[in-house]
Amino acid sequence: MGSAPEDPGVVELTVDRLPTGEVSPYLHDDVMVGDEVEVRGPVGGYFVWRGEAPLLLLAGGSGVVPVMAMLRHRRLARPEVPARLLFSIRSPEEVIFGDELGPETTVAYSRRSPPGWPRPPGRIRPEDVAAVSFDSGPAYICGSSGFVETAARLLADVAGYPPGRIFLERYGPTG
Repeated sequence: MGSAPEDPGVVELTVDRLPTGEVSPYLHDDVMVGDEVEVRGPVGGYFVWRGEAPLLLLAGGSGVVPVMAMLRHRRLARPEVPARLLFSIRSPEEVIFGDELGPETTVAYSRRSPPGWPRPPGRIRPEDVAAVSFDSGPAYICGSSGFVETAARLLADVAGYPPGRIFLERYGPTG
């Protein structure tokens, strides 16, 4: 879900269509605006940013969807509070929410970057995490299990984030 809580009556679902997926082809191809769907969750828990401290978001691929909801919330409710988003994505064609990514966003392309991009393609690196870290406040990480593990390790090892400041949401194969 990518909608901010300030959007009453609006639930924005962003679906990464996987050709061999169990649910994404149905949600992408068959469900229409106004259709009723039943949802449940979060299954593994959840986290909430209450605006009390700087907001650090790290997202890998479609993991940007829930952190975009938090970024939208911050823009509407607490725009004076600093925020940074480190968004790792394979290539420019796969960027989600490209038109909403603002100056608080650093994009790290892992496979192929646009011509003239200042950072060579590759996975997130210690210097990427060091550049976006805050001295206080939480860090929220969402993405594949591999991305989440790497980002959390870098936050702890490079930026000195203790486990209590790091909140994780991961996805992976369902089978």
